[in-house]
Amino acid sequence: MTPAQLSRTVLHTVRRAVEDDELCVTVPERVKVRTPPRPGCGDYATNVALQLAGAGAQQSPGGDPLRIAEILRRRLVRTPGIARVDIAAPGFLNITLDAGSHGSLVATVLAQGAGYGHGEGLAGERVRFAAGTADGDIRTALVAHVVRGLVTACGGRTAEDGPGGEVLTVRAVGVTADELLIRLGPDAARWALLRPAAHDLPDLDPGRLLSQREANPLFRVRYAHARARAVLRNAHDLGVDSKPEEADYGHPAETALLAPLGDFPRTIEAAARDRAPDRLVRHLVATADAFFRFHDTCPPLPRGEQKPSAVHRSRTALAEAAGTVLANGLHLLGITAPEHL
Repeated sequence: MTPAQLSRTVLHTVRRAVEDDELCVTVPERVKVRTPPRPGCGDYATNVALQLAGAGAQQSPGGDPLRIAEILRRRLVRTPGIARVDIAAPGFLNITLDAGSHGSLVATVLAQGAGYGHGEGLAGERVRFAAGTADGDIRTALVAHVVRGLVTACGGRTAEDGPGGEVLTVRAVGVTADELLIRLGPDAARWALLRPAAHDLPDLDPGRLLSQREANPLFRVRYAHARARAVLRNAHDLGVDSKPEEADYGHPAETALLAPLGDFPRTIEAAARDRAPDRLVRHLVATADAFFRFHDTCPPLPRGEQKPSAVHRSRTALAEAAGTVLANGLHLLGITAPEHL
């Protein structure tokens, strides 16, 4: 179950509670689910009970978000794919998926491949920037170009820049594209310009951006992708197939990696809506860091005299899914995802 599927499930649960007269609320158009900021709070969390109470929910004996949360909890916990639902004050629902749902997410990533993360969240919307956006500062032009790609990936449309178009507010860097390419090369230049928020100045230091060390986030992201691809090559040599349908992802390092994989489509849509490619950059860094913890804690491949097992097949599938998300994100930023590094 992906976050988008879970969001629809929660929304359907609200609608059914209203139809059965357990809740007297206006059903919202959408419900947000997010990865909890701290471990031990389930796989996903939603503030829908607070949202409904804040909108003037009135159900007997009142619009208390904790009471709304309890009504929704009782219904959600009976939903296939959901193992547990806990309530946290002042009214959050913390949702834990069952192992089969985790395996389904990995299978979805692998089935969609290069299309995973794309959707229709911005269908019907058209983006046009103000005239001259593409001809101004190199950073503004790059952000506009990447945003167009993100909008398209979310089902929206783009149009040529012109009068009355949207104005991008991005802090200029004061260097030319040629200067950046000479200094950093295309991948590091793009990363440097897209990584900071629009109002922040980018770090253009070649010593940090071109360093082949863990302290360099760009290196970590691209190296994580290369490591994920190496897992697949080695798995092939060892006769280990990638099989998410056999998965029982219960280790904390596995579930910690599953969270950013599932949240990837929502991150793309948020980056497109907010005109903020830096959100995608941060997501890729978090995914890479989670991948390394998984890889070091839960070896995907047999070691020594071990024989391949279902655990290795499921972990190989998870590594492949992580590599897919990293590659897809890098490509949306216009940065290469090398097989070897």
